[in-house]
Amino acid sequence: MLVRALRSEVDLTVEYTRKRGHAAALARSAAESGVDVVVTLGGDGTVNEAVNGLMTAEPGLAARGTAPAFRLPALAVVPGGSTNVFARALGLPRDWVEGTGVILDGLRSGRHRVIGLGRADDRYFTFTAGLGLDAAVVRRVEQARLRGRTSTPSLYFRSIFSQIVSGEDRKSPPLSIERPGEEPETGLGTVIIQNTAPWTYVGDRAINPNPDASFDRGLDLLAVRNLYIASTTRTVTQMVSRNADPHGKHVLRMHDQAEFTVIASRPQAFQLDGDYLGERQKVHFLSVPEALRVIC
Repeated sequence: MLVRALRSEVDLTVEYTRKRGHAAALARSAAESGVDVVVTLGGDGTVNEAVNGLMTAEPGLAARGTAPAFRLPALAVVPGGSTNVFARALGLPRDWVEGTGVILDGLRSGRHRVIGLGRADDRYFTFTAGLGLDAAVVRRVEQARLRGRTSTPSLYFRSIFSQIVSGEDRKSPPLSIERPGEEPETGLGTVIIQNTAPWTYVGDRAINPNPDASFDRGLDLLAVRNLYIASTTRTVTQMVSRNADPHGKHVLRMHDQAEFTVIASRPQAFQLDGDYLGERQKVHFLSVPEALRVIC
């Protein structure tokens, strides 16, 4: 149905991803071949790969020197995953049929939005990144799914509290944040970075630790200074409340940041756009304005 609907409006070529990283290769090839729009059907992991493929494509000679958003194909996202944070943050319907209708209308009218992205070292992200507790929870959830568990809100909450009570990094928080021209922030147990709001969804509820984060500004972050059970549980409860406002002496928040580096004294779990990417000890974060055109 999706293919028929798009093919009725545009000259369409369909490709299927076959392994991890394939979506990035397909998007890069499409951009370098001169297509106008790349459409993805999948979850946030597929979108992240496609975005990285687009952002690493080599532009034609005529396009060099312009902002990425205006030298690259536009991106259209049809939601097809379990959470679809990026699509929902853009205001797209959760249902892929309704989402297809919005995209078709945007293609007909030429409607698009220019957004900024985040970059972590050499990899781009659309809505979130994290080191420490945040990413360790993503790792736990991925491991549970590999064992056959279904991704549900209760699975995420159990993973959060299991990680909190595990005691990892509680006595000696390993993370610090360095910014150009500023004193380092040290003694941090976890760092959450947002390129937009919300940070994620639990079912229908948006989780918004940094509600002022936006595709149109720099990066926002929230860090927790230690991982004591009582204080961390209180911060998590504040984050998931309907009027989220994480605060307290253990909470550090920064808004509209252009650039910073997170450094760990020992390897820490690392995630981008909800995908666990292993452990890191140093990650440089950069806000990339006017990075991408999206049909929405």
